Amino acid sequence: MEGTPGTGADLPIVAIVGRPNVGKSMLFNRITGSSVAVVDDEPGVTRDRNYREAEWVGRRFVVVDTGGMLPGEEEGIAAMVRAQAEAAIEEADAVILVVDRTTGPTAIDVEIAALLRRSPKPIVLVANKVDAGEHEADVPEFYTLGLGEPLPVSALHGRSVGDLLDRVIEIIPETPVGGIEAGGIRVAVVGRPNVGKSSLVNRIVGQDVVIVHDTPGTTRDAIDTLVTFEGERFVLIDTAGLRRKARVDRGVEYWSSMRALKSIERADVVVLVVDATTGIVTQDARIAGFAEEAGRSLVVVFNKWDLVEKDSTTAAAFAVHAQTELAFSKHAPVMQISALTGQRVHKVLGVARDVYREASKRISTSDVNKSVMAAADRRPPHGGHRSHILYASQVGVRPPTFVVFVTDPEAVDHAYRRYLANQLRQEYGFAGVPVRIIVRKRH
Repeated sequence: MEGTPGTGADLPIVAIVGRPNVGKSMLFNRITGSSVAVVDDEPGVTRDRNYREAEWVGRRFVVVDTGGMLPGEEEGIAAMVRAQAEAAIEEADAVILVVDRTTGPTAIDVEIAALLRRSPKPIVLVANKVDAGEHEADVPEFYTLGLGEPLPVSALHGRSVGDLLDRVIEIIPETPVGGIEAGGIRVAVVGRPNVGKSSLVNRIVGQDVVIVHDTPGTTRDAIDTLVTFEGERFVLIDTAGLRRKARVDRGVEYWSSMRALKSIERADVVVLVVDATTGIVTQDARIAGFAEEAGRSLVVVFNKWDLVEKDSTTAAAFAVHAQTELAFSKHAPVMQISALTGQRVHKVLGVARDVYREASKRISTSDVNKSVMAAADRRPPHGGHRSHILYASQVGVRPPTFVVFVTDPEAVDHAYRRYLANQLRQEYGFAGVPVRIIVRKRH
């Protein structure tokens, strides 16, 4: 692997740091123009580093959202969150320290400010929750942090965020145009909670860019990480564990699940991580179904392979198990890995690249017509007349989409469209890729 995790095309990096519940994620969403970071009144919602590209007056840069820092914590998730924030500061070109106008400087703010004063990075001190002009009277007390003039903003209402971005543009280095999502294959790593998704991402990248913890549901945001593998760019999207709807509260966990589904929608390839010690369960099939419905390429990865008792037939048995339980995605490649030991992890991006290329494949109209007409000869549509099908053509990729023009659309039902898709798959591959068949009427 090569390349800096989370950055693209050498764009400057701006890290947003601060103690819990001061509005870092809301400011992140405001700057990036997205709602990718989970925002909730519960302190400590953001735990990992979350990267997103932003642009202001023609300048592009990467913003990093971090978990709330608690400098005194030495163990547990709080210590890991602090380590993630410190890592973000280390790799950043500039740092935004967010404090809360409503509380004034706290002991934790003082500790974080002391840490930042030891850093050579340029710092912008932001007093958040200045929602009205009269609130500005509370801002000067933050001069005591020793980080210069505090900039009053309201992330909630967008007040003075433009002034903040003007300041950021002044202190970050000039860079060539590029982007975290430009030219990269977007790979969403999805699955039930605690199956090893973050461990897999960390093993692929080669460093702990996302928190790995044995508490189910540790990852709540969808985390983007950019890596280069064999000369090709990939954006890894580590997502919150998807749970059955009945077990998801209408709160942080609910919105995390929704963002995980959004990650599937914006991915090119979905890597479904399954716990090999339990096998595929109903929720795994549901997730694969989401990927199929979204038209995304799929790779099924059985993790924790090191814990499975094996003989010469075990791998083949797991492949059959996947094809049986994921009948609508039986075309998906199946892998057995161990994120803990690293077994076969190095092959995951290679397989993801292969299915992406399959999804991007274009077949000439003459070849499509030849294949579809031959399939109709072998098995005519309902009614027994091959003349129901006039001609066919590929009209799209990712997923491969074919239009079949017919005289009677009712003769080409869902089962027959699936038959045509399977015939095209047999001739042209499309491993791991949904194939769409659209029927149009022509006289």
